[in-house]
Amino acid sequence: MTNGLSFRHPLVFWFGCALLVGGVFAHAPMFLMGQHTHWQMVGMPMTTEMWLGMAAIPMGLALSAFGMLPRLPGGGAVVSGAHLHFHVADGVPLNRAHATLVFVLIVALAVDVMKPATLGFVMPGMRAEYDIGTSRASLLALFALTGTTVGSIVWGRIADIAGRRAAILLSALMFMGTAICGAMPTFEWNLAMCFLMGASAGGLLPITFTLMAETVPAAHRGWLLVALGGVGTSAGYLLAAGAAAWLEPMFSWRVLWLLGLPTGAVIIVLNRWIPESPRFLSNAGLHEAAREVLRRFAGQRHDAVEVDDAAHPGAPVIEESHPVSGLRALMHGRHRPITSGLLVCGVAWGLANFGFLLWLPTNLVELGVDAAGASAVLARSALLALPGIAVVIWLYHRWSSVRALVLFIAATTLSLLAFAAMGFAEVRAPGAVVAATVALLVSVSGVIAMLIPYAAEIYPVRLRGTGSGVVAASSKAGGILGAGLGVVGFFDHFAWSALLIALPMALSGWMLLRHGIETRGRRLEEIESQLAAQG
Repeated sequence: MTNGLSFRHPLVFWFGCALLVGGVFAHAPMFLMGQHTHWQMVGMPMTTEMWLGMAAIPMGLALSAFGMLPRLPGGGAVVSGAHLHFHVADGVPLNRAHATLVFVLIVALAVDVMKPATLGFVMPGMRAEYDIGTSRASLLALFALTGTTVGSIVWGRIADIAGRRAAILLSALMFMGTAICGAMPTFEWNLAMCFLMGASAGGLLPITFTLMAETVPAAHRGWLLVALGGVGTSAGYLLAAGAAAWLEPMFSWRVLWLLGLPTGAVIIVLNRWIPESPRFLSNAGLHEAAREVLRRFAGQRHDAVEVDDAAHPGAPVIEESHPVSGLRALMHGRHRPITSGLLVCGVAWGLANFGFLLWLPTNLVELGVDAAGASAVLARSALLALPGIAVVIWLYHRWSSVRALVLFIAATTLSLLAFAAMGFAEVRAPGAVVAATVALLVSVSGVIAMLIPYAAEIYPVRLRGTGSGVVAASSKAGGILGAGLGVVGFFDHFAWSALLIALPMALSGWMLLRHGIETRGRRLEEIESQLAAQG
């Protein structure tokens, strides 16, 4: 089975993996000493083995990167050459190769989601062991969100330079190394490791969507991208909750961090089923490697990969002559309007999800819902949001990708405005509060389910990982902003906070309605052509 690119130095790669795993296991004696103190390690001195292990982990990561990263013609820049027929793989039905890829990427996304979801489960035990208050413990979430924000941008850029597969594997290796967070004796070390853990896991989200978008047939790309996000996210939360219920009573909260080693290792074991994107390979001048991957996904039509350009001209080639590249290219020329709309939407979504919704239980009490009832309302609303994802998938696939996204942005805006109206008018009607809560949770879930998949479809190959990463980072940046605003009491002003978050959300909807591009059922090269024509 081919994945398009082999490791540059396989022995070096696997030796680096072994060194990294050994560095993590060097912390095992320290952790096992905790069985005599009910797994509490606060105040224990760092052992020599731990320091050596901490040194071995980055060395192993560096060796693995050297052994894996391919030599790309032109250093990863666009290379002209044979024009491959991506329409061949775009026109085939889903086959076993696609199903395998979807399964592996769901696993990767579940690992990505599992770690942030674990934060809520480790917080009580961590607070008790380190004897810290709520405000200091909240630094853990802040460091984790900051790490995922940085990671989304950095790993997205790495995916565009070194390849999607390489970025996924390196991110998983770094994730494995940060498992030592579970053996850290001080809260400060936990903060540092939690930042690195967020940075490693944050890269998996945009890269998985990028690889999926560039590999599955155009007719199925939209609904598979949205379903990947929905299923992967649900699986990640279920894994976090299951691990907390099963393992935490036996080994304390620390075991939830240590799970980073086996969960990240699963991705490394599955590496042979993670192909490199054929579009990335072709864009980098590795045309024969791209043909190998195309044959794998073209099924019975694999012979068509070799047809002559004159007989089947394929998609148009977009020549890029603009001197600006990388992150700056997202905010220049034809990419600027649509990138601006997506970024404003991401920040507004982060404010709504990590800010307004975080304080909603408290504010529901002020609107006439008792404390127990508020929790029940949120639980029922969250359950109703699950079938809402099926509606999102249907609309994105059958109706319109950009209009479906704008529709849920509008629904989120109206839900926030409803809360603002109830706050200003001092309405205390439980029925209206419940309806607004359900509408907000369903619409917010729909927005994030489509936001990053849409970003993975609209950017050209050379910017797809970067663009997806930056848009993913914007949602986390909104969460960081929301956490800061919560500290200064912004969400205590219930009506004003709802109104002020609704404004950028509405603005993003207008920007995307005006500048967004329809992607439903269209090949990526066609989307790129339309974007070039608009520019």
